[in-house]
Amino acid sequence: MSIKSESLDLHKKLQGKLETDVKYHVKSREDLALVYTPGVAAPCLEIKDDTKKAYDYTIKANTILVVSDGSAVLGLGNIGPQAAMPVMEGKSVLFKEFGGVNAFPIVLDTQDTEEIIQTVKNISPGFGGINLEDISAPRCFEIEERLKAMLDIPVFHDDQHGTAIIVLAGLINALKVTGKNKEAKIVVNGAGSAGIAISRLLLKYGMKNVTLVDREGIICSESSNLNWMQKKMLEVTNLSDQKGSLKDALKGADIFIGVSAPNIVDSDMVKSMNDKAIIFAMANPTPEIMPDVAKAAGAMVVGTGRSDFPNQVNNVLVFPGIFKGALKAHAKQITDEMKLKAAEAIASLVGPDRLSADFILPEAFDPAVTECVAAAVEKCAE
Repeated sequence: MSIKSESLDLHKKLQGKLETDVKYHVKSREDLALVYTPGVAAPCLEIKDDTKKAYDYTIKANTILVVSDGSAVLGLGNIGPQAAMPVMEGKSVLFKEFGGVNAFPIVLDTQDTEEIIQTVKNISPGFGGINLEDISAPRCFEIEERLKAMLDIPVFHDDQHGTAIIVLAGLINALKVTGKNKEAKIVVNGAGSAGIAISRLLLKYGMKNVTLVDREGIICSESSNLNWMQKKMLEVTNLSDQKGSLKDALKGADIFIGVSAPNIVDSDMVKSMNDKAIIFAMANPTPEIMPDVAKAAGAMVVGTGRSDFPNQVNNVLVFPGIFKGALKAHAKQITDEMKLKAAEAIASLVGPDRLSADFILPEAFDPAVTECVAAAVEKCAE
């Protein structure tokens, strides 16, 4: 059976991937009195007097909201809230399985920015954090920024920051393998939520030369139809104001990071890059260039979003630990400093004895990853 058929059978058999469970079973009148009336009034009154005690007495302490409007799902696009639900359930499963974090999937039947912000704000009191998921750009930027300003719990758009963190983690080790440094010329293809977040975090880390490219070519002073965030990125990327296509951008580049479309990079484009080129081709399921083709053309380190090739650049290494650490610290925000520390923590798990061109990131099922990221985030929050 194909993956598609197996997945359909699994979802139909289970009718979704989640269910609720209880920590305390009600088997007597005494139990009922403790978990519900009259006993439940005691913690209610404690929280009424001090809302911070919700972390002591309720599920808030280890629970987040996974919320989407279904406007930018995986490689599927704008498929709407109901069709997005299997993805939100899957994300919630990964939070629990990899990080021990409870996650509720919520899909919203609106793609209006104001309605999304107000809805998330209104349902936020029961959660210790908000994970925004699969919301299209540029609305995702405004939604996240405004919710961060409104709420006293972490708000994190994983499509942006989880992807950016894992890319930086891989790049830290790829630079070691190739001997390149922060002066390396980086081309990021895809100027949506992920591409912009990657570029911003790489610049925060200290990379000096980042150029963004979209389907119309290099983002430069002459680019038309840019959204407000892409215009803002022009202030810190492509400082030489280079013009042209992706092919032009890759000439003399050291690093290609793709969060875009399949098969848009060919051998000649890789050959035009500098020696020991680094390529993260993360379009899924078909990358911008297949790893064997990139290697044959001279690339030294190649990563993809796929699990059947070396160097899977997978944000499952990021988001469970990020939220686990933030929740333990009762953090109010996930800061840039936390993101940098998370990336460095992930990179540190590949020691010098294991580091190679085909092994720059730990495996997704390495149990040390979540704990390492959580500890780094918690320490940073404190």
